[in-house]
Parts: sequence; C-alpha cells; structure tokens
Amino acid sequence: APKGHTQDDGQDTSFRWQCVDQPIGKLLFRRFLEGVPGFAAAAALWSEIEAFEQCEDTEREASANRLRSRFFTPGGSEHCGFLSAAATAPPAG
Repeated sequence: APKGHTQDDGQDTSFRWQCVDQPIGKLLFRRFLEGVPGFAAAAALWSEIEAFEQCEDTEREASANRLRSRFFTPGGSEHCGFLSAAATAPPAG
C-alpha cells in the first residue's frame, strides 16, 4: 500500500517521512522551529512529548500534568495556543 505523498520516482515526500522519520530532516526542522520565536514552544512541546513517550508508567500522570500546565493551559509558560481544543483535551476515562 502506498504511504504518504510520493514524487515521480516513488520517494515518500510526506511531512512524517521528511521531518519525523529521517534523523537529519528531524534535526533541521527542530532547529527551524527553535529559531522562530512563534514556533519555539512547538519545538519544546515536541521534545517533551517524546520524553513523555519514554517515561515509566509510574511517571506518566505527573509528566502529563506538567505538559498540560506548561503547553495547553492559557497563561502557561509555553502555551501552544495554535492547538485545537480536541488536541489539548484530557483523555476520557
């Protein structure tokens, strides 16, 4: 099954492939985000989400609460106001 967007040579050109799956693309995109004042919080959020995914189960609730207050709460230190309400809603259950 085809994945992502492809060019004529069949190379995947999707954002995920270029900026998440490819280490150099990921590094360059993160540096771009960090260098633009309006996007710096997005870069920090990405890093923190990756750290959250690696943390122990016992640490997840505290880590999620820190993420929520820092990035998802208006007035938080790095509030990401560009995120939708659905993206920032606490998980149900």
